[in-house]
Amino acid sequence: MLNPENLIRPEVLAMTRYAVTDADGLIKLDAMENPFPLPEPLAHELGQRLSQLALNRYPAPHPSALIEKLKRMMDVPSGCDVLLGNGSDEIISMLAVACARPGAKVLTPVPSFVMYEQTARLAQLEFIGVPLKDDFTLDTQAMSLALERHQPALVYLAYPNNPTGNLFDTDALEQIIGAAHASLVVIDEAYQPFAEHSWMKRLTEFKNVLVMRTFSKLGLAGIRLGYLVGAPAWLAQIDKVRPPYNTNVLTQAAAEFLLDHLTLFDKQAALLRAERARLATLLAQLPELTVYPSAGNFLLVRTPDAQRVFDHLLAQRILVKNLSKMHPLLLHCLRLTVGTPFENEQLLAALKTALVEA
Repeated sequence: MLNPENLIRPEVLAMTRYAVTDADGLIKLDAMENPFPLPEPLAHELGQRLSQLALNRYPAPHPSALIEKLKRMMDVPSGCDVLLGNGSDEIISMLAVACARPGAKVLTPVPSFVMYEQTARLAQLEFIGVPLKDDFTLDTQAMSLALERHQPALVYLAYPNNPTGNLFDTDALEQIIGAAHASLVVIDEAYQPFAEHSWMKRLTEFKNVLVMRTFSKLGLAGIRLGYLVGAPAWLAQIDKVRPPYNTNVLTQAAAEFLLDHLTLFDKQAALLRAERARLATLLAQLPELTVYPSAGNFLLVRTPDAQRVFDHLLAQRILVKNLSKMHPLLLHCLRLTVGTPFENEQLLAALKTALVEA
């Protein structure tokens, strides 16, 4: 009798799906989302714009007006092109598929964004994870040795890193890029609105570097739009494995409209940066809690017992991310998204209770 085990690849059968917890009715601080909705007048204007779209027609495969506006608003260097994806996840998948020659490898520091490894394995690429140092900084010597030994097709460098939150040292990144002479290096700037540092303007200095960003952390996770920036010669090849209509008309129209309102999202990012600093200071005053520096819209903290604290927060209707099983360096670590001032106060109060009861 035919069943999935007869046809599905063994590595897929052995996988667990990417789990997303139902957050209905909870204070949702687990997924690094911008907590602020669109102001009502802007949401109404966007709704009117979307209501006029021809939903019976396929979307433009290369929406030129949106791409040109992106280039202007995001300071894309002259001579670079932009490739759109259904979130960064799809771009990571496209990169893996495009580079999946027999024996090809993907290399990244770990712990880092889990989709680098998952998409590599799905594309049957070997994944090489090089552990960060105990303080979550790059081990440049180990990275250089791994690059020399494995000659990976793809190298991912998250800037800032997820889930640790830190910005890797510029000199260390330059050293790794220089050592990755046989690799395509992708600098993932998903959290750039909160980091205020970027490699975008330096793209033309390197022949093997691309920058990847997303609208998700900016405040538009629901429209699922990511983009890849770099030399046209690279993007032209990656574009060949892109599904022909991968960004829908609603996403394209919403992004083009909301790019005219970047000042709103800039103000929200500034507020979240201020809340991040305030929250980090107050968390550091709690007993037995270690707070790590972050340039993202989240904070990594180490607790005496992450599962017990996680369960206590959940009982208080607050959802955070327990990272304890993700990597040995993250033992007893929780990742806390920076929310609204009210949400952050609720989180602090619940954490105080959880730690006192430890």
